[in-house]
Amino acid sequence: MEYRQLGPSDLTVSAVCLGTMTYGDQNTQAEAHEQLDYALSQGINFIDTAEMYPVPPKAETCTRTEVMVGHWLKNQARDKIILGTKVAGPRRNVSWIRGGPSSLDSTNIRAALDASLQRLQTDYIDIYQLHWPERNVPMFGQYQFDPAGEFESGVYKQGAEKEWVSIQNQLETLSALVKEGKIRYIGLSNEHPWGVMEFLRVAKEFNLPRIASLQNGYSLMNRTLELGLTEILYREKVGFLAYSPLAFGHLTAKYSDDPAAKGRATMFTGYAQRYTKPNVTPATIAYAKLARMHGMTPTQMALSFVYHRWFVTSTIVGATNMKQLQENIAAWQTSLSPEVMQEIEDLHLQMMNPAP
Repeated sequence: MEYRQLGPSDLTVSAVCLGTMTYGDQNTQAEAHEQLDYALSQGINFIDTAEMYPVPPKAETCTRTEVMVGHWLKNQARDKIILGTKVAGPRRNVSWIRGGPSSLDSTNIRAALDASLQRLQTDYIDIYQLHWPERNVPMFGQYQFDPAGEFESGVYKQGAEKEWVSIQNQLETLSALVKEGKIRYIGLSNEHPWGVMEFLRVAKEFNLPRIASLQNGYSLMNRTLELGLTEILYREKVGFLAYSPLAFGHLTAKYSDDPAAKGRATMFTGYAQRYTKPNVTPATIAYAKLARMHGMTPTQMALSFVYHRWFVTSTIVGATNMKQLQENIAAWQTSLSPEVMQEIEDLHLQMMNPAP
């Protein structure tokens, strides 16, 4: 396993991070412990979770993932584990989380963090992330900014703009929590270029904590990060955590091989709108064909592509069984030749970002 510095922080994280969003729905406590133990044995020191998990979010399962991770974490050497979690924000139907957070104000962030610390059975979080932006932005399959989202009625009306908690206020709350020792570093998730630059600008101007990382979706199906954010990551020295490198399982080719295959895409139909777009299946078939032509499984090629991109600090992988997890971690050893990389680029230009 390779280890890398996470942005400007002093955290050294494994290049593969274990994602846990299936724990408490698709995975039992025993299965979660087995996965966590195996990941640790393979050199993974980085665990990612969130107060909202498991996914898809439901009132009856919400927060189970952190509870399950906490049962395992309490028996580990805490200083050997890099633990990341996230605070859920407004603008999604999550009424069962803290009464439906209306904002990322101090009250909500503090309540979320204190509850996460209790569930995770620890007294600090290494990297605490804002799960999605407070403000109006396209996300989770949306790909076009809509100014109508700035207004309560959805229709432009002078002076009727919604009030968002400012980035400065969000950073001030996080700064206080850093000083209190409850979190070590902060990060963003599902963020856009304007937001990343604004967090960096405000932090510098007001001497507030600088973001250490950005966690966004990135895969052969979704390379929108490359349209602006990768330059920011490079120039501003921000770490990048890639999630959904297998595109909700589509890049394993199991659904194109068998549309009725058991998995998240068939179990939770209608949940992930980014994977219902027209070119998802054609792209899946094309990438799977390319992988097999070069003696790789579709999973190996898809993961190796993300694992070894120059801007990826760590890639978050999850699994619902040990066989999947073992293949996912083993794919770290797979290298893609210049020929394969060029063929990937050719396919990308034909079917660019089918699942943005």
